Amino acid sequence: MPLLTKLLDLVLPMAPAVAVVLIFAVAGRLVKRLLEAKPGTGGRGKVRLQGTLLVLSLAGLLAVVVVLPVDIALRGQLLSLLGIVLSAAIALASTTFVGNIMAGMMIGAVRNFHSGDYIQVKDYTGRVTEHGLLSTEIQTEQRDLITLPNLYLVVNPVRVVRKSGTIVSTTVSLGYDVPRDRIEKLLLQAAETTGLQEPFVRVDELGDFSVTYRIAGLLTETRGLLTTRSRLRGATLDALHSASVEIVSPNFMNTRMITEGTKFIPQVKRQPADKLSGHDTVAEDTVFDKATEAENLEMLKREHDKACEEIKAEKERLKGDLDDKEKKRAKLHIEFLEQRCVRLAERADQMASKIEQDNKSDT
Repeated sequence: MPLLTKLLDLVLPMAPAVAVVLIFAVAGRLVKRLLEAKPGTGGRGKVRLQGTLLVLSLAGLLAVVVVLPVDIALRGQLLSLLGIVLSAAIALASTTFVGNIMAGMMIGAVRNFHSGDYIQVKDYTGRVTEHGLLSTEIQTEQRDLITLPNLYLVVNPVRVVRKSGTIVSTTVSLGYDVPRDRIEKLLLQAAETTGLQEPFVRVDELGDFSVTYRIAGLLTETRGLLTTRSRLRGATLDALHSASVEIVSPNFMNTRMITEGTKFIPQVKRQPADKLSGHDTVAEDTVFDKATEAENLEMLKREHDKACEEIKAEKERLKGDLDDKEKKRAKLHIEFLEQRCVRLAERADQMASKIEQDNKSDT
């Protein structure tokens, strides 16, 4: 009995601290489950989850110090020590850890890009796959994943390809002996073959030996950006060669003897346009697979949120003065929207599980 009494005397004073730890641990698990289950935009949802857990952890640490079975003076010293440690950590890591957190919150507030968007930051180009509190992950044209600190995205200009469309262009250098109007017609023909809208031609440079032309047009379906760029270059070659226009560098003439009248144009076998269009997004589907999944997941969550907002609006409308026919119609619409919300949530959960499994397999 004395041993048990002594053991209880040691354990019971620590019971409040243990209870606080358990309460905050359970609260953290519940908050994580609630925020992960609630459909929302992918990047902002993760930032919100990480920020909430960080604040909850700091609050739990403070609560444990407050309920420790020590005298007031020692408790005050512990709180002072905790404040000094946190201040020192913030001061030492202000340019890295805390800086990335603040940058992540800033990016989440500005929302200049979302999952699936093409972005370019200095030498890094790819589609956004994930945005967190500390970093942003992009998938490059080599299908590799690059993690960029959020502070890097804030201090450097970020170029975002608009989903409504972007300009695709390529350049070609041709000799002065070919009339400009003829070149412009051929280049516009190449752009139209590629499927670009509102094509235009510019003369970029008048060099010592050649003229540099730029053919460009609007691409409305940005998912096929890589393939369209390649197809535009190929269509430019085909259009010029089919019209017997040479693409010859001056260095080529200086290093190789040729007979007069020789033209360096390959035999072009034209393929039907339908055969070419069948491979529009094959490269993008392979290269940006994770980015495409992240974009689709975010779109599902947006549709879910939109349907939920429509349900709230319909329920508010039911509270007004409506006749029986309008009330019946509104109730049927609410029922349809609720079923749609359930289906969208299930699809979002399945897609999120698949992305999580892919991430585990990558690591």
